[in-house]
Amino acid sequence: MVTRSSDHRASVGGRLVRATAYSLAGLRAAFRHEQAFRLEVLILAFVIPAGLWLGKTGVQRALLIGSWCMVIVVELLNSAIEILVERLWPEQNALAGRAKDICSAAVFSSILLSIAVWLLVLVTP
Repeated sequence: MVTRSSDHRASVGGRLVRATAYSLAGLRAAFRHEQAFRLEVLILAFVIPAGLWLGKTGVQRALLIGSWCMVIVVELLNSAIEILVERLWPEQNALAGRAKDICSAAVFSSILLSIAVWLLVLVTP
């Protein structure tokens, strides 16, 4: 006989597996269809070793690498919102354009923040 707690663990495990599969599918779709995402992943391939090498402490390494990972997260959100906007308002629409511009500003801001983190970590004694 299966107990309620083992049913719960199985359902949680199944949800985790499905959630992971959906997430990986999303990363593949972003890589396949989003040029900016591909560029940011390419930059990440340089950021990781540089951050590991240049960071003197674990916190510095986490800040250097994590700041660029945040750029990727914001880019994923930006891409998702842009896809929805294009789907819902394929014609020219001032509000849709504003939404896309604001998303672009979020990506730009995250890039500036990452640059600031790198400068502060590497330049500050």
